[in-house]
Amino acid sequence: MLVVNKNLLKAIYKKRDDWVRKYNFGSLLVIGGSKLYSGSPAFNALAAYRAGVDLVTVAAPERAANIIASFSPDIIACPLKGDFLTRRHIPELLKLSYKKTACVIGGGLGREKETMLAVLEFIEKSGLPCVIDADAIHALRLKPELAKNHLITPHSREFFVLTGLQPTTHLNERIRYVEEAARKLQTTILLKGHVDVIASEAYTAINKTGSVYMTKGGCGDVLAGICGALLARGVDAFTAACAAAYINGLAGEKAGKKYGESLMARDLLEEIPDIIKNTKR
Repeated sequence: MLVVNKNLLKAIYKKRDDWVRKYNFGSLLVIGGSKLYSGSPAFNALAAYRAGVDLVTVAAPERAANIIASFSPDIIACPLKGDFLTRRHIPELLKLSYKKTACVIGGGLGREKETMLAVLEFIEKSGLPCVIDADAIHALRLKPELAKNHLITPHSREFFVLTGLQPTTHLNERIRYVEEAARKLQTTILLKGHVDVIASEAYTAINKTGSVYMTKGGCGDVLAGICGALLARGVDAFTAACAAAYINGLAGEKAGKKYGESLMARDLLEEIPDIIKNTKR
């Protein structure tokens, strides 16, 4: 079993050649949001940019997309008609997925039946490596075989929804459960917690970075965005999960020291650049 450390980032964030160009470091599609929720896909997108992806497109229901567009001019926000994702949006989403190199799906989508079915149809048809997070995990329980070869990022409750296994705070049990589920689903799972547990069919790792103040809404969305950026850059799912957990946790540590109880998810975004820059020293 591996313990994630700074050395993993050195293999990802190498010195760039002089003649690199846009798209060399990935183009990410984020699918999320609904009438009520716009923050999750915005955090996905901003965290992905901070983690080094070249381009992020967010597809979200109209109200959410319009709000997300106001967060930053860096984000390409594509409004989908209606208040929540449905199967009628699939042709548009598949068109948007053209030339994308990875996808983050799930944040803020809600759990309408039509939304759950749309999530499954997109995952099945797109062919993109996906970070499956939040509400998309609830969809995945309806067709768990679609988890194969993707990256799933549950907290303990979502892990239970997907697998029927309820992890406690005992680390050895959490490791055993995640390994079992990863083998069964033929996927990579990052179970978030005080110690993150990451497992694929072949490998297991733990990540010990993090802060008790990372209970705030949006911290998991930052993690999913970092995962998406790394997948989009061509990093394999297990390595992406390990590196993202390390970056997100260390960002939380640094922000926690500054803000304590007042930490917010957006504070993590400001710490990511120095973490990546410091890996090159």
